Amino acid sequence: MSAYRNVTFDEIKVGDAATASRVLTQTEIEALVLVSGDIEPFHVEDFAATSTQLLSVDAVGVSAVISGMLERRLPGPGTRIVSLQLEYAGVVSVGDELTATVTVREKHEATGLVVFDCEARVGKRRVLWGRGVVEAPRRQLVYSDIATPEIILRRNDVFARLLIQCEPLEPVPCAVAHPCDRDSLLGALEAARRKLIVPVLVGPPARIRAVAEANGADISGLRIVPTEHSHGSAAAAAALARTGEVEMLMKGSLHTDEILTCIVSAQSGLRTERRVSHAFVMDVPAYDRVLLVTDAAINIEPTLAEKADIVRNAIDLAHVLGIAMPKVAILSAVEMVNPNIRSTLDAAALCKMADRGQIQGGILDGPLAFDNAISEHAARTKSIKSPVAGRADILMVPNIESGNMLAKQLLYFAGADSAGVVLGARVPVVLTSRADNVRMRIGSAAVAKLMAHARRLPGLKGPN
Repeated sequence: MSAYRNVTFDEIKVGDAATASRVLTQTEIEALVLVSGDIEPFHVEDFAATSTQLLSVDAVGVSAVISGMLERRLPGPGTRIVSLQLEYAGVVSVGDELTATVTVREKHEATGLVVFDCEARVGKRRVLWGRGVVEAPRRQLVYSDIATPEIILRRNDVFARLLIQCEPLEPVPCAVAHPCDRDSLLGALEAARRKLIVPVLVGPPARIRAVAEANGADISGLRIVPTEHSHGSAAAAAALARTGEVEMLMKGSLHTDEILTCIVSAQSGLRTERRVSHAFVMDVPAYDRVLLVTDAAINIEPTLAEKADIVRNAIDLAHVLGIAMPKVAILSAVEMVNPNIRSTLDAAALCKMADRGQIQGGILDGPLAFDNAISEHAARTKSIKSPVAGRADILMVPNIESGNMLAKQLLYFAGADSAGVVLGARVPVVLTSRADNVRMRIGSAAVAKLMAHARRLPGLKGPN
């Protein structure tokens, strides 16, 4: 990316202008509307003869283009928009070439404010005009100095909803096992800052303090439970949960097997009658609801009985997340029962178990191929009539290999984020990956907080 420098207040002159043109795509039109939070101006017309789609957006969306010009072009990075007074006429549609221009009209030394004439055209047709007032930046910034995040169109921000659910709930005591690297320590501290957890740091005190000092983090008010090595950290964290001093665990910079071994150990007291399993709570931009993928991290080749527990755990988690009757798709490569494909036989058996009341709280169907599980169009095309097909809340995968690949494809190809939690133990366990970003770590902590609070309520059973 070529560097682009902003224009400071002192450099701005009356008459300066910036212009940009681009042909609008469907995704950009959707983004203009969704970023405004107003879906009503979104118009869709289908043309069967040409199999094309025309989308259009009105003033709310086009004004976002002007805002972008002021914040990214002139004056550019560091600009604060004070007001926009714009008039609008006409429609902007997919395929239109939109040209936006901002021109400096006035400059006020006393206040640091700059007034712009703003205009947007499609060809010769003027679709927007008016004035904008901004506070221009006082220091130079270059685009290469600014971390530019990947832009993903999100139709459903699952993690934002999770954080809203967490807001009225008090933070949960959480043992952070071996937070001896930057990401695991700062992730826990960020979760604490957002009032999701009260962290208890378990590990070698000198190493933890060294990481904190190297990253400018203040841990002076936090409890540290001293251990000598990662195995000891996992055992001590599990012991804190066993005695009730903490209500959730969080994996730090130790291997997943180390903490899981302590959870499932008969001596740890954290086992239940359920099989321990893992669930990814996925925030998939193109999917209109929360999506759970299970089990993609713990059970390698689960038996039918183990799959039943995995489904039960996921259904309980879905209830905690507010899904009253989750739709569970039992995945396979095909949607017909095939004696040569074990996953189709297991799927049929799980559905019959649900019919007989052995699995409760959700609606099961399977076997279903992935496309039939998440796409109503695919299900209709194959004449699949099911309350689950195309509307799945939970995807139950055949084994760890298929689950791991599915989850990572959603992450890297579909721009999804995921929250990872361990189910089936007496306390929820936040299981993060070294590749997880801050958003994903916070999402995982939010899910675990909701699970911990569900256990406190009489008559409401969380995953156990």
